[in-house]
Amino acid sequence: MSGKSLSVSLEVNGKTVVTEVSPLQRLSSVLRDELGLTGTKVGCDAGDCGACSVMVDGAVVCACLVPAAGLSGKSVRTVEGLSNGSLSALQESFLRHGAAQCGICTPGVLVSAAALLEQNPTPSETEVQDALGGVLCRCTGYRKIIEAVMNANRSVGVEASMVEQGHAVGASPIRLDGERKVNGTEIFGADERPADALSVAVVRSPHWHADFEIGYTEAFIAAHPGIVAVFTAADIPGENRFGVIPPFADQPALAEGRARFRGEAVALIAGERDAIEALDMDAFPIRWQELPHALTPDEARREGFADLHEGRTGNELTRGFVECGDPEGALSEAFVSVSGEVETSYVEHAYIEPEAGYAMMDGDMLVIKACTQAPYMDRDDTAKVLGLPPEKVRIVPLATGGGFGSKLDVSLQPLVGLVALKTGRPAAIVYTRGDSMRSTTKRHPATMRASIAADEAGRVTGMVFEGDFNTGAYASWGPTVANRVPVHASGPYRTPHYRATGRAIHTNGPISGAFRGFGVPQATIMQETLYDRLAEKLGRDRLEFRIENALSDGDRTTCGQVLSGVGIRQCLEALKPHWARAQAEADEANAREGRVRRGIGVASCWYGCGNTALPNPSTIRVGITASGAVILHQGAVDIGQGSNTVVTQICADASGLPLSAFRLVGGDTGVTPDAGKTSASRQTYVTGKAAEKAGRALREKILRFANVSDGAKIALEDGALVISEGTEGRRVALSDIEADAHGYVFSAEETYDPPTTALDEKGQGVPYAVYGYGAQLVELEVDTTLGTVRLLKITAAHDVGRAINPLLVEGQIEGGIAQGIGLALMEEYVPGRTENLHDYLIPTIGDVPPIETILVEVPDPEGPFGAKGLGEHVLIPTAPAILNAIRHAVGVEVTKVPATPSRILAAIRARENG
Repeated sequence: MSGKSLSVSLEVNGKTVVTEVSPLQRLSSVLRDELGLTGTKVGCDAGDCGACSVMVDGAVVCACLVPAAGLSGKSVRTVEGLSNGSLSALQESFLRHGAAQCGICTPGVLVSAAALLEQNPTPSETEVQDALGGVLCRCTGYRKIIEAVMNANRSVGVEASMVEQGHAVGASPIRLDGERKVNGTEIFGADERPADALSVAVVRSPHWHADFEIGYTEAFIAAHPGIVAVFTAADIPGENRFGVIPPFADQPALAEGRARFRGEAVALIAGERDAIEALDMDAFPIRWQELPHALTPDEARREGFADLHEGRTGNELTRGFVECGDPEGALSEAFVSVSGEVETSYVEHAYIEPEAGYAMMDGDMLVIKACTQAPYMDRDDTAKVLGLPPEKVRIVPLATGGGFGSKLDVSLQPLVGLVALKTGRPAAIVYTRGDSMRSTTKRHPATMRASIAADEAGRVTGMVFEGDFNTGAYASWGPTVANRVPVHASGPYRTPHYRATGRAIHTNGPISGAFRGFGVPQATIMQETLYDRLAEKLGRDRLEFRIENALSDGDRTTCGQVLSGVGIRQCLEALKPHWARAQAEADEANAREGRVRRGIGVASCWYGCGNTALPNPSTIRVGITASGAVILHQGAVDIGQGSNTVVTQICADASGLPLSAFRLVGGDTGVTPDAGKTSASRQTYVTGKAAEKAGRALREKILRFANVSDGAKIALEDGALVISEGTEGRRVALSDIEADAHGYVFSAEETYDPPTTALDEKGQGVPYAVYGYGAQLVELEVDTTLGTVRLLKITAAHDVGRAINPLLVEGQIEGGIAQGIGLALMEEYVPGRTENLHDYLIPTIGDVPPIETILVEVPDPEGPFGAKGLGEHVLIPTAPAILNAIRHAVGVEVTKVPATPSRILAAIRARENG
């Protein structure tokens, strides 16, 4: 706090509270820091995201914008005040409709919805959208939220105890970790802080490319009471390099004399909380010398521009390549061919939770609690930077408020770890929204060129694709993007003659990393928009053209892999009745002639689950305690997608034990085996397969112990194991069985690694063991005067192999589509300009139209119970389907994404001007 404190008396959740506040202290700070009501979240501190929404005298406000000093005599209600000992009907509805995914925005949404329902118990969809329009959600796609508010008394999901034993797979139990998300008790990175923790401020580069020299820090510390220490790269005891792909680990935790992008960390300032909050960062002694910079691949490869990293000539980080047949011959001999070029922009992850966490010493163990998608990767990177053995670093994931790929890379972990290691005191950091957006990874901007050919019968014969992907200053996941794109750029279609090249190019722009699709969404925009033009040249229906060319079981991919369990044709065919209806409605609407034109578009996707042609193991441990609880060590971090629930459902059915008996132990590296990173749509398939194996192994141990056949039934009742076979039954007290080294009377631990092979010099091999498939139909209107787009409906058919939890599957589809809408129409991160959630636009509740989900289940022989991954697939077709619908509506192509009104109007005017 700063300034003279004031005494304020107010009512909070029905109780009178008297507290001291500073004149400028925000209500959000009082609630969280003084009263411990951390259910109110802070996502931006600017009123842009609405996560901190609370009621003051019944009116919804952003707590981050309200001065606490003016609240004497006022009544404040937070998410913690929505329930009275048990969940409210609205909170129950959010659970049962799957309206809470990661949960970071959920308190703000719930408070806003509760205020609406208290005034209007039966709101319309428009009224719900108006009331909740100020709260951003990055996970759900909003549709489940609308349903939950409008149907608070209608159940969809069920309690775990209501799921019949042996039938968890295919049921829709509510999230096993869901209650914490709706009652305000979930602990995210900024919600927990040791009382004696130092705060850490990060000095970051204000320049794209610059040398720097840090001055006399002892004088700086002496001049600022409460500042304890300053740390630079010289203080790092280990190897000052980290990276997700070891051969390309090139990013320093703190830059060493040269900053290569705006926002790069160069020094740490550790101090007491009040001192750090009051600190003027401009007072830090540092001198900068700007250097020439490049923000695009063309600039980075221009003659005379220096290499950003030693040994990477021309600033090319790496390239991926796939080739089969004779693509040039196919193009030259084609009956028809089309060519084009598409450019995409930086896209910000825009999770509502900025990076946050803390580190502390526990004896000689460094313990870090933070938001993350990859605890074991964090452990290994942090240990290397700090010069510690990995077993002396423990990562304890707190709830992750959205990730989508960016929280795969370490951010704060080595920084707070360094401070805790050097000072012996806990060290905490919460990124500002600006720091988060400046310093963390983005979706790769891409410039792509492609040509596709077909014969007279309408069969695709060949394709050539080239893409340059702006990977920014450091490698991050650039190699993965460069290698994944050529495998996928053909789309889920037979392409006998093919060559694709993906290049990751260094620039001084923001680091580009993993973002839901690893480059495949960009490549699919190129491929699917050309497919529309090819169908048009052939005089064929756009949907039928795709069906005729779709991959089927037994077909070979462009990598030479023979496929099975292929569901893309079924997805496309499921759209046929919707396509016919939408086409007729568009024709009727456009016959009226006006400035608003209607269009429909379709696009497909396929996506390999897991790492590309690399090892990708997950390990799961499950055990039964003497009290009869089934403990699942589930190390796959749930960032909202539902892995905590889905993996448990799989293990329950594989073991034959009731879902309600399971208790979760999360991805703590100290107590849970490595289930791998949460990325690449791998958790349901890879970790799910490990859980299936572990469940079956546990069951086998129990059956062997009881000396019964595989058909016996197992039950847990009142601390006893009950085994039934035919008419015979046996009851054994679990306390009578000797526990193993883990403290379990029965346990199993199993590992699964997908059977892939390395790709040869032409990209031939088995890059993925399992693929998922999907197709989406978009209906929209374009205002030809304003260039604006209004989405009317999206129909999504996705082959998930087996829907382990249909409700969660729908939630993933809707959330992915919302992000695809942003990619297509509005999201464009402009380095140095859009570093907040006011200038950077993401879809709001009013931007996502009704979504009809069609679940296609073509089992994969490798997946657990036939399941395939889904999380990334669902975003991939959305943007190209929207672009194809715009072209259908107004006859123009937008070749720079997003298709903003100005770009649509420019394309229309260019066509009109010939």
